[in-house]
Amino acid sequence: MPVTATTDAGPEDSRDQRIAQLEAENERLRKIRDALIVRVESGSAHKPEPYAVFEHSVVLAEQVRERTEALNQTMDELKGSNKALNRAREEAETTRQRLVDAIESIADGFVLFDHQHRLIQCNSRFRSYWKHSGLEVPPAGTSIAEVKARAVSSGLIIEEHVNASSEGAVFLLSNGRWVQMTERSTREGGLVVLYSDITDVKNSEMARRIKALEESERWIRVVTDHVPALIAYVGADMTVQFCNKVYEAWYGRNGESPLGKHLENVHQPELYQRLLPHVQRVLKGHSVNFEFEETNDTGETRYMLRAYVPNVDVEGQVTGFFVLIRDITDRRKTALALEQAYDNLERRVKERTAALTGLNNQLRQEISERAAVEARLRDAKMDAERANLSKTKFLAAVSHDLLQPLNAARLFTSALLEHSFGPKAEGLVRSVSTSLDDVENLLGTLVDISKLDAGVIKPDIMAFDLRDLLNNIAREFRQMAMAEGLTLDFVPSSAVVESDSQLLARILRNFLTNAIRYTGEGRILLGCRRQADHVLLQVWDTGPGIPEDKLTEIFQEFKRIRPTGSQPDKGLGLGLAIVDKISRILGHEVTVSSVEGKGSVFSVKVPIGRLQPRRPAKDGSREVSNHSGLGGTRIWVIDNDHAICQGMQTLLEGWDCQVVSAVSLDDLERQLDPAKSPVDLILADYHLDNDENGVDVVANINDRRQCPAPVVMITANYTNELKQHIRELGYVLMNKPVKPLKLRSALNHLLRG
Repeated sequence: MPVTATTDAGPEDSRDQRIAQLEAENERLRKIRDALIVRVESGSAHKPEPYAVFEHSVVLAEQVRERTEALNQTMDELKGSNKALNRAREEAETTRQRLVDAIESIADGFVLFDHQHRLIQCNSRFRSYWKHSGLEVPPAGTSIAEVKARAVSSGLIIEEHVNASSEGAVFLLSNGRWVQMTERSTREGGLVVLYSDITDVKNSEMARRIKALEESERWIRVVTDHVPALIAYVGADMTVQFCNKVYEAWYGRNGESPLGKHLENVHQPELYQRLLPHVQRVLKGHSVNFEFEETNDTGETRYMLRAYVPNVDVEGQVTGFFVLIRDITDRRKTALALEQAYDNLERRVKERTAALTGLNNQLRQEISERAAVEARLRDAKMDAERANLSKTKFLAAVSHDLLQPLNAARLFTSALLEHSFGPKAEGLVRSVSTSLDDVENLLGTLVDISKLDAGVIKPDIMAFDLRDLLNNIAREFRQMAMAEGLTLDFVPSSAVVESDSQLLARILRNFLTNAIRYTGEGRILLGCRRQADHVLLQVWDTGPGIPEDKLTEIFQEFKRIRPTGSQPDKGLGLGLAIVDKISRILGHEVTVSSVEGKGSVFSVKVPIGRLQPRRPAKDGSREVSNHSGLGGTRIWVIDNDHAICQGMQTLLEGWDCQVVSAVSLDDLERQLDPAKSPVDLILADYHLDNDENGVDVVANINDRRQCPAPVVMITANYTNELKQHIRELGYVLMNKPVKPLKLRSALNHLLRG
């Protein structure tokens, strides 16, 4: 490709004009000199006076001498100018060659355009992009728009990504390399374009994203492997795409994993034919619950309770279904034993009655035997109830261990969603986030039901203002409603009620979740009505409504009423069952009324309360940021789980916070001085290692500081004692798993006072 040197043509043209003028002047002087000589030589014909002729000759000679000296001086100046011109040409050539060498030495592709944005010069690296694809390099004079159009149409550029936060556009070339385009304007109005190879950076970034996804998948598997049930996910093609260890141990044939296999190859032929109608039903969008007795390859026979829940995409298509199988063999055996015992008892009573008619002693003996059998039946029933209660208490007790890795996985995926990826990687991240939401909803619902059944949750009744509770719930669900194309209207209230604020909020959230889930279009209303001695909190919707004969069934476990034509959902039918249990604990009456085709209204009646006098603020000297958002906020994160620390730091730094994370107080002291280092907020986990807890660690830090820092305490402990203790200390309490949107709202609210 020709290279055009940029030189200043103005001085050279001026010298050429000056030389031409001097040469013309020199020629004119020579003509005058020759004419004077001829005149002198021919002057004798006129016979002038000798003295006059002599005087005239002297004047002419003097003029000739002066003109000759001027001509010689001019010639000297001309020679000097020629030498200076030659030196300037040599220097310009040297400078041009150096510029060409410098451009060629650049590792990036270099292109120079003039003030009309037409190509002037480019280096060999830029030309190699075209030659590698077998294309002709654009010649000089080609416009920048034409260069780009030829690159796209010829297939040189496969993908183009433009991000407002990056310095320039990023292209994927046909040779598999990634380049970033950077533009700089020249002083004359031209344009310099650099194409930097960022393939290694892209590959490193993709490797980090893949590693994060693999870590999230590992945590999901850890959670599901510790759930005492068979869990799996089956795709629309009826192949097992995910299963936990319990499922794999039961259905694995000859030590082979069922992953990737068709259900026909996973189950025995007879069992597969029995399951097929239920599978076909769930693939049509219906949730299915049923019981089967089955035998595995080792000959072990168990009785299984199965739940099939369809997985529906945004377009309403079933992409697969979740499988939850619980072993109810012991419960079934107990029921059969009770039934058999009752049958035996009835038979024996008839035999004894017929055989011992008129025999008083034998009758008394029969009565004694009957009483003994009934006692054994009561004992068997009590054993079954204790076994069921033991399972419930176990699931409630391990909620912290189940929620800890799930909390870390949610923090990592939320942090990934804060960044800008390519379409493929971003889709994978959103799929993982959606799967985590499904797992969290499933586990959270099961744990809540278990805790309510086991009596772990005790209400913390106190008087509080409804203003903040309703405002936070409305702000949380307004975005969810907008995402579904619905309008959420909210009527604020400052009424004071007597209740447990967290449990009451859970009731309202379940009401709103159901309203958004089953309302296809229209609006949802959240508000309250004051009555004589209570407040009626209500959620109205414009959904399809509920048949009158089904109004009592919707509060049963695993019971869902889906109107004809409505879209299938991922729920388990436990939301209103949880509402019913919580309302019983709180002593609040829950009612529902509905008109088919128009909508429904769910209400909870809460007694009116009276606020206690507020305590004076501890210290109002803390400096509060005047700007909105979290940019620049200094936060210390203390958690004994490294994964939680890393996930929380990644999430908060994505919000432009300055984060220092530590697994203990000693770890924090190794990084900074807790007494003097600036901090806006401390975010601590209650459960730490070595018999430490977050309350003691934060108290130790604030005792050293002149101005105590505000605190957010995170825990999976739901006891009223801890809740009351945190409230008395003036800290903000959040339960696991922490939702990023709720955390960000709490931080904004706390930092703004």
